[in-house]
Amino acid sequence: MATLEQTKEIFRRADAVCFDVDSTVIREEGIDELAKFCGVGDAVREMTCKAMGGTVTFQKALTDRLSIIKCSREQVNKLLTDHPPQLTPGIKDLVDRLHERNVKVFLVSGGFRSIVEHVASQLSIPHDRVYANQLKFYFNGEFAGYDETQPTAESGGKGRVICMLKEKYGFEKVVMIGDGATDLEACPPASAFIGFGGNVVRPQVKEGSLWYVTSFGELLKELEKI
Repeated sequence: MATLEQTKEIFRRADAVCFDVDSTVIREEGIDELAKFCGVGDAVREMTCKAMGGTVTFQKALTDRLSIIKCSREQVNKLLTDHPPQLTPGIKDLVDRLHERNVKVFLVSGGFRSIVEHVASQLSIPHDRVYANQLKFYFNGEFAGYDETQPTAESGGKGRVICMLKEKYGFEKVVMIGDGATDLEACPPASAFIGFGGNVVRPQVKEGSLWYVTSFGELLKELEKI
């Protein structure tokens, strides 16, 4: 059983760090913002809470929420223009510091690629280091579902992405950082998990985390110890 100190040591010496996006790297839940923008905010927010709390499978929650939202390509683009995702304070400094140390940074999200790529650009993270769900649209721009073959579309998907990254790049130490149940369950195969409660505290995740932080400043401070 790892200890808090071992978790901190793994973070300081990580080859790669994988961040969840919604309520971690950004302040909001992207799917809730999209739902609100499309006029079905309340119904979808309730489903998001269940999904993040681990009371229903992620894939079922995603399918059910999208069947209510039914967003068009135009609505997604307008959301990004009118209400771009708000970065959590301190995340840019932390990602910059990790990049300076030649640590590979990935965004691994159950959210939507179009939104997550927008966030990746703000953080100078290459888009080929983004793993997220792909919305599908008909030729006229109307909603056509989502790509159910993406690993991030189902429970346990983030762990599968981390396995794939280890295999592809030969990483030994991979750290997962996030606020939700799908992040916590990615360790193992992640070498360590850091729970993040800077935007929302999920009791199940807080209890299951050896290291739980409420600001990215705490992680930056740890990197200074090297």
